[in-house]
Amino acid sequence: MRYLGLDLGTKTIGLAISDKTGLIATSYQVLHHDNDPKSCIEQLKSIINTLKIEALVLGLPKNMNNTLGTRANETLKFKEYLEKELKLPIYLEDERLTTKSAESFLLEGNISRKKRKKVIDKVAATIILQSFLDKRRK
Repeated sequence: MRYLGLDLGTKTIGLAISDKTGLIATSYQVLHHDNDPKSCIEQLKSIINTLKIEALVLGLPKNMNNTLGTRANETLKFKEYLEKELKLPIYLEDERLTTKSAESFLLEGNISRKKRKKVIDKVAATIILQSFLDKRRK
């Protein structure tokens, strides 16, 4: 099964894809939406059709105490919208600290600040998707 991982941000959506076996996540791209993630739906549909995606994994930004805040509620609304538009299974994956992990990963690779800013969302999406795939395998 092939999955598409999504890291929903305030201005972008980071994307990652799995291999056909559902074992390995790879960074894919970043979509820009400027506070309206619904504006990316046609791009998402095209990616899903082109790559033959069978399910989505959406990062859920929980608070550190495991409660849901404003961003998590916006993410849940976006999930409902995606379900109506795409008619695909959508799984939620806890994304606490994924952006921090992505930042650390990129810093270790000596990636410049300018380049980090361009790729951090898709790296975070990759971490979200890989976490989901690893849990699913167990």
